[in-house]
Amino acid sequence: MSDHPVLVERRDAVAVVTLNRPEKHNALSLALLGRLRTVVGELGQDRAIRAVVLRGSDRCFSTGMDLDDLAAVRAVADTVRTLGVFRDANAALERCPKPVIAAVAGWCLTGGLELALACDVRVAAESARFGITSAAIGTVPGAGGTQRLPRLIGPARAKELLFSAEPIDAHEALRIGLVNRVVPAGRDVAAALEMANLFARRAPLSLAYAKKAIDVGLGMPLEAGLAFEMGLTARLFTTEDRAEGLRAFRERRAAEFRGQ
Repeated sequence: MSDHPVLVERRDAVAVVTLNRPEKHNALSLALLGRLRTVVGELGQDRAIRAVVLRGSDRCFSTGMDLDDLAAVRAVADTVRTLGVFRDANAALERCPKPVIAAVAGWCLTGGLELALACDVRVAAESARFGITSAAIGTVPGAGGTQRLPRLIGPARAKELLFSAEPIDAHEALRIGLVNRVVPAGRDVAAALEMANLFARRAPLSLAYAKKAIDVGLGMPLEAGLAFEMGLTARLFTTEDRAEGLRAFRERRAAEFRGQ
């Protein structure tokens, strides 16, 4: 069993974060989730990193929470404490000012899917299978499955997935809007890296503010969201990157953004 449940590899301006418990189908232990929260928080503050790719193994993204940790959950307080660790890891992904792309191959079930839902974009290999199986064992997803899923694919489709507890394949996931792209088996990380490298060439403050505008604005009435958007846009108009972007456009060259 690995002593490092989360690995980080830097590829120029992109960080590849790997869930590293292949012998346990990348089950989400409390140690893994705690480490993931820390890693993503650090990458979010690293000015050299412009995008993050989150992956599992070629055979499994994650099958959900570690059953050994869940066996110790016997009271309401234990449940709240355990889910709080998971919630913090998801929050780190959502609040990261860099784009976070989930590269999914193989099984992505229950807590694994809830983790992927906290990412900004999902790229799936044709081998990927998605589902939330809580109803099959008498529970309810408690790490965002009942909240992020319907916001992404709509309430009716979310209810069908939750009520059936049956997995769907990558092409069905694409059809209903659960994933952004499906690629041949073995190409998920490469495709995610291509996307991440494209994002990395854009103005980092623009991406951070766009992410914030969408995520925060979705919880607001339209008029409040539009006002929030305007405030963020006004702040960006004073940045060095905006001036550099305009210069580069006029000079017909690639902009050199610094995140300032």
